[in-house]
Amino acid sequence: KNLILSEAASLILPFHREMDEIREDAAGKAKIGTTRRGIGPAYEDKVGRRSIRVMDLVSEKNLDHRLETVLMHHNAIRKGLGKEIYQKDKLKEDLLKIAPEILKFSQPVWKKIDEFKFQKKKILFEGAQGILLDVDHGTYPFVTSSNTVAASAATGSGCGPNSINYVLGITKAYTTRVGEGPFPTELNDEIGKLLGSRGKEFGTVTSRKRRCGWFDGVLVRQSVKISGIDGIALTKLDVLDELEEIKICVAYKLNGKQIDYLPATDIDQFQVEPIYE
Repeated sequence: KNLILSEAASLILPFHREMDEIREDAAGKAKIGTTRRGIGPAYEDKVGRRSIRVMDLVSEKNLDHRLETVLMHHNAIRKGLGKEIYQKDKLKEDLLKIAPEILKFSQPVWKKIDEFKFQKKKILFEGAQGILLDVDHGTYPFVTSSNTVAASAATGSGCGPNSINYVLGITKAYTTRVGEGPFPTELNDEIGKLLGSRGKEFGTVTSRKRRCGWFDGVLVRQSVKISGIDGIALTKLDVLDELEEIKICVAYKLNGKQIDYLPATDIDQFQVEPIYE
């Protein structure tokens, strides 16, 4: 009754997940640390204007055409990698079979949100990932495939930026990261293990163990700026209870100079040294 799926949402298909796994395995030590759920390859198809969207399930003729377009791209890559190619008819059959279950929830989400706005209802958007996993403003290339800053709530929902009147940032009293990528305050010691065990730090999607480190004031300040955050909810303070000393990163040192932000290049991001108080 309360679940609505955007008719413009792109579908993650089996070949997206397979491509995600193939790339991660081939990257070796240079892997990004994705969830291997196919999200990245699905976003590539969206930007390449070849993705299958929820609305495409309405018409078999349209679905057939869309599948032809996307499989022309993916099967060419799969052939080059020596992988089995996908058959359009089988995929179409599978999609048409589940289409009624998906389409019954499909609506123009922007229209429903506009109705709620007219009725003066409160609307809450919740971000799914950390701000510094943003594809434009995060620790590129160790990022997700979408924008995770607060402004993307307006873009993704179609409600307009003037609809958002308060942005609450949620952060822990220490820093965590799942997967690969730079992590200036990471603790590869007993304190890091303690934070992980007391904080029960495991990824919500993959259950991978999270990397833990001291609170990074530089990253939090930068996140506040790029996401227009109005207030902060600081969580998991109790995890630090047993520690005799708590450190907070207030700046970085890079090439002998003190800086107050995370540089854009991953080379510099890996080289910065935290300055603690």
